[in-house]
Amino acid sequence: MDRKNNFDALRLVAATSVIFTHAFLLAEGTQDRDLLVVLSLHQCPTGLVGVFIFFAISGFLVTQSWEQTKSLPRFLAKRALRIYPGLAVCILVLTFGLGAAMTSLPLGDYLRDPGTHDFLGANLLMQLQPNALPGVAFSKFWFGTVMDGPLWSLPLEASLYLMVAALGMARLIRLPVLGVLLVVGLLSLWFDKWIDKNLALGFIGGVGWMLAFFVTGMALYKLRDRGIFNGRLALLAVVGVVASVPLQSFIPMFAVFGCYLALYAALHPGLPVTPAARFGDLSYGLYIYGWPVEQTVSYLRPGASWWELFLLSMVATAGVAFLSWHLVEKRALSFKPRAAASAKPVPA
Repeated sequence: MDRKNNFDALRLVAATSVIFTHAFLLAEGTQDRDLLVVLSLHQCPTGLVGVFIFFAISGFLVTQSWEQTKSLPRFLAKRALRIYPGLAVCILVLTFGLGAAMTSLPLGDYLRDPGTHDFLGANLLMQLQPNALPGVAFSKFWFGTVMDGPLWSLPLEASLYLMVAALGMARLIRLPVLGVLLVVGLLSLWFDKWIDKNLALGFIGGVGWMLAFFVTGMALYKLRDRGIFNGRLALLAVVGVVASVPLQSFIPMFAVFGCYLALYAALHPGLPVTPAARFGDLSYGLYIYGWPVEQTVSYLRPGASWWELFLLSMVATAGVAFLSWHLVEKRALSFKPRAAASAKPVPA
């Protein structure tokens, strides 16, 4: 696909939106004053929309990756190298860096504590419970012991990568199949509003909750050469997003209309391409390090306003993300398997 697009810029905006929303939560203990929470009549915070956009982009680009690769081992290797090395180093930094510095326990006791071992092992296996370390508390809020809240989405992302691989192997990445999956995802979002949360921790509260956003990206990839990205449909999508607020259906309708607008913005040829990756692809680092950096800033500056917390955390997280990209993620991606070389034509 033509590299002249704004996917890098869109991912950067999505990651920034997550840090923006968490600034309210960590500074005030609530997201009620978040801009989108107000505009959507308390249906959705800005950062969650950023996560939805991440999944839509993933659906689009991961489907492209499968169709260009069509080799299960190479596809899985590419996906693992993209997300796991950065995550593993982040978990090690949290365990032996931030956690060791913040714990109220003596260092030796902290390192020997079974809770430390449980956190390290579970999170390296992408099982995100427990998400706290012994003796570590950044604030007195209920989330003050959470080491890295946004990591909840990564196991779901990995599960959807496996779904793409399974559909690809079965040659089922087709629009009718994607249409059925989209309906399943939308039903999961709809019923999640009514089902007891204790019963929604399985499919509906997990992979099913993010399925619609990811599948919308997959479907738009399949439709990319059929004139799907045009001004009239974009206007219709804007109307759909606006109408979703009084209909009290912002999240389900955003899965279709909002994700379409995001990919339209990334691929519209009339928009100038923003060199968002000039200093590296920092979006993943911003996403996985934003929460622990904000927790640390809020601990060091108790009583800071949300905008102080946001600005300070953005600068600090950008520096950490820069290091993550250049020291870990970029080097890991250099091991991505290359496409098989095409055979040279034999002269007649």
